[in-house]
Amino acid sequence: MPTSVRVRYILVAAIATAGPLWGSIAQPTATLGAVAVAVAEPSRPSDMPAPTPRLASVDNFRDVAGPDAGYPTASGTHMRRGVIYRSSALRPDVTDAQVLDGLQLTHDYDLRTTAEIADSPDIVPPGTTYVHLNIIGDQNPIPTMADLSPDSARQLLIDQNKVFVDDAGERERFGELLRSLATNPDPQVFHCTSGKDRTGWTAAVLQTLAGVSPDDVMNDYLLTNEYSRQSIDAGAEAATQAYGAEAGAGTRVILGVFPEALQAGLDQVRARYGTMERYVAEGLGLDPATIAALKKKLTV
Repeated sequence: MPTSVRVRYILVAAIATAGPLWGSIAQPTATLGAVAVAVAEPSRPSDMPAPTPRLASVDNFRDVAGPDAGYPTASGTHMRRGVIYRSSALRPDVTDAQVLDGLQLTHDYDLRTTAEIADSPDIVPPGTTYVHLNIIGDQNPIPTMADLSPDSARQLLIDQNKVFVDDAGERERFGELLRSLATNPDPQVFHCTSGKDRTGWTAAVLQTLAGVSPDDVMNDYLLTNEYSRQSIDAGAEAATQAYGAEAGAGTRVILGVFPEALQAGLDQVRARYGTMERYVAEGLGLDPATIAALKKKLTV
């Protein structure tokens, strides 16, 4: 398996600052748009969820369905908003904690490694079940910031997206996540540290399975660069100050996203499985009934 890209998670943890929080830290209970703003939409039907708010302390939190009415699909439906959210690590301040509590999330799927969680445990909303699914595992060496260059950072992210398709253990854990998302009817959130690689891949799988256009899938993936701009800038500056311009440039790459990284995973799906649905069925192990339930949950 290629060298892990977990350097980016350590960088984010090092620069993150946490405000006042809910009272309790997560304990595992299982082993297993354009930017939306918190304002009313005049044309929004009364039964449509309100726009997903921006969270200052959880910068990459957003709805997998996208903004407004949800991304359109090839079948003429839209992605259903307000049921599946994606995020960076859940470390909210008091204001954002109240917002998350109001979403009535039933499950928080933490896709991070053991070390990442030890550095920055989730603060879980009251009544939300915490589930740890360690997608990439704890066995891989971590490159140092001092050795990071733009080229090596790009290759790390490209390789990791391929591994999401090729590695049997990672496919198994992604399968657990998708089965849980399909079978739990109420709002849920999944996340890693930055909310962009393990989380970004999961979102792309769900959106593609729902029939969202490739352009919308890619554009949604790239929104990390807007949502997390301040974190990316701060991490790159910290690396530059500590290790020089080359490391700073590499850190900027590793903390952001770029089209070739996601495309590498999508191309690997096409090469190995032909379609995303076959990847989900044969690679992730979801049966037809579960896939149908997931599609029903994702679209309206």
